[in-house]
Amino acid sequence: MQKEESSSIHNESTNDSIPSGANSVWADVSPLLSASCSDLHEGELIHGDNFNLFAAMSALEIMDPKMDSGMVSAFYSIDEAIESGFAPVPISSDRTVNVESIIDIMDHLLVCEATWHMGHSLAQTVFSCIYVLRPERTSSQALLHSYCRVIRATCRAVVSVVSDARTNEEDDLLTMTYGLPFNGDEDAKGLSLLNAVEETICRQLRACKATSSKRRLLEELEPLQTNPHLEESFCKALLCRIRFRKHFLHTLNCMRRPQGRGFELARKHIASCISELDYVLESAEFLRLDLVENGENEIEERTTASGRHPIGFDSTLNKRLSAPTPPRAIKLLSWKKALGYYVKLLHNLDEICGFSLEPDLDFVLQFVIQFQKSRPDLVSRAHLQLLLVQDGKLFGRDTFLAICARGFGLDVTKDHALQKNEYILQLSQLMINLLKILCANAPWQRRKLGKILNDWSIFRVQMGITVGQAMQQDTSRTPKNGDKSLFILNHIYGWLEEQISWVALRFLMLGFDLELYSPSEYCMVYWYMYIILWKLAEKARFRVLIIVNTEERKAKKNKDYHRDMAREDRISLWVLLLQCQISLSQGLTVMLSALRNQGMCLKSQGPFNTESEKFAQHFELLQKASLPEYDAYESFTESTSHTRLDYLPVYEYFRDAQKIAKDIKVGFANDPDKLAEVRALEQVAEHNIIAVNLISQDCSLKVSFEFTHHPYFASAVVRRS
Repeated sequence: MQKEESSSIHNESTNDSIPSGANSVWADVSPLLSASCSDLHEGELIHGDNFNLFAAMSALEIMDPKMDSGMVSAFYSIDEAIESGFAPVPISSDRTVNVESIIDIMDHLLVCEATWHMGHSLAQTVFSCIYVLRPERTSSQALLHSYCRVIRATCRAVVSVVSDARTNEEDDLLTMTYGLPFNGDEDAKGLSLLNAVEETICRQLRACKATSSKRRLLEELEPLQTNPHLEESFCKALLCRIRFRKHFLHTLNCMRRPQGRGFELARKHIASCISELDYVLESAEFLRLDLVENGENEIEERTTASGRHPIGFDSTLNKRLSAPTPPRAIKLLSWKKALGYYVKLLHNLDEICGFSLEPDLDFVLQFVIQFQKSRPDLVSRAHLQLLLVQDGKLFGRDTFLAICARGFGLDVTKDHALQKNEYILQLSQLMINLLKILCANAPWQRRKLGKILNDWSIFRVQMGITVGQAMQQDTSRTPKNGDKSLFILNHIYGWLEEQISWVALRFLMLGFDLELYSPSEYCMVYWYMYIILWKLAEKARFRVLIIVNTEERKAKKNKDYHRDMAREDRISLWVLLLQCQISLSQGLTVMLSALRNQGMCLKSQGPFNTESEKFAQHFELLQKASLPEYDAYESFTESTSHTRLDYLPVYEYFRDAQKIAKDIKVGFANDPDKLAEVRALEQVAEHNIIAVNLISQDCSLKVSFEFTHHPYFASAVVRRS
């Protein structure tokens, strides 16, 4: 609702202290504003003839430091900053290169790069350095010149991998360059220049360590600074920073080679990077010596090892050069936090390089889930995605049809007609989308998984109708003398249902990671998990039976036969693991519903949403995908409304889970991740068995649930109220 002022504002008493223009008159509008404030209601707006809402918002933007990107800037332009001596070249004092200042620039650039990875713009981080913006100015100073060019090349490599993966979601790494001088072929030469600088500093370091007789032979080398006692330490501090920068760029380049061909070499560079970062951290004690003696505080939050402010940096430099740059103020990481970020990034990249690239979809999916547990950053997740999906194939080598068929011990390499089948092509695209989604961050991943469930469900219905009709029309044929493609499609249809259940389970478990469930909602969550787990286990058992009964596989007496046997054993173990989780889900559902029914645990009710509304909010996407096919909420209420604490000891769900966990630990002896998972499930079962015995004997006990042993299956904690 708007109130319009039909007449313009005039006041006979003008303020003489304020000069008036030829066509303007100043007037005191304070009484009018006071009257308007008392008369207007919430949501109403004064609307003048020539002053609308858009004009009002524009007026707020002008001269507002938070809205106007041109405000609060020390320099009008980069040229003005250079002319004022803000970024001097050469960086020297008393005709000697100022090594301390160059090291500070290196450290601050490392911090800026890490901050950029965390979601801030290039314009306000890496390209806030004039030496990076104008590298040609430092051509006379080889060390700084080569380092800045390698920085630019590294940033281009990161932007390339993130852009190709298309995973730069909101709050993640910004790939926009806003017209900055980002692309430059001359930067490719930076690595060779940096190698030459490294060799020069290595010679200088050898000269520092040489005996007096040998030192005379190296007297022609110019020292880095004037104090000969500090020369060796400065050489080491520079070398570790140069070598890290060089090995990091090599790592990024090696990891982009197709089909993982550069992984072995990349792991060597990663090991070198981590080693050099240790030396960089050690150099802080030497570089901070003078500041510690002077008693400077708060060094831990500084962006350099020495604690000094670097020269040549201004985050406001690019505001006028690139207007679209977000004008928000940013806080850079500290130097130590930046080093920690790079260590974590390198370990994540090393984990990717150590992946065996086995063409087994179950193995791939489990690796991705395990990899995501460490909450990797966007750069490593982008590398993982580009590894998994290349040219529409897994690892750029195997079609998804071949991978699906291999899960049943079938060979489809010679069936060209099946490879061009419409449903196979659609299934391949669905699998590609799934793998890309699994490489995203957890919130974005859960939203997308919920949405693609509907796509998978529609595809399943369409494929089921077509395959069912074809099978009914020609039931006389057998895989040996009939349509083998139809036989394979029928098996793939069953495998498709298994994958849908797997996606649904992942969707539910991500809710625990994101803390979307309140304790009063655990009962419905575990009920739904039981439904999905049961369906997933049923389809996995069906796949084991197909592998066992495949006639072609029985006839094999070669390496493929043993590989199929190993696959069968692995799937069988996975089925048992699912059965263990099913028993835990059943046990937790019964325990929670009994506690709810007898008032020992809060029901999922509140002033804003009923239990049915919360059920729909959490599981609407699953129900749209017909998981399950019946009315889920009605089934949930019917199955949980009659449970009582007196009957809890009768149910053996937790004991069944404990027994299964003990039985399958031997099978996972060579898989540390799965073994840890089984042990965690066993601990949950043991603690809940004790809790059931206690609360069934004393209803006055206070019961709460914690995730101390497993991230998705809760352990009951019993206390006296």
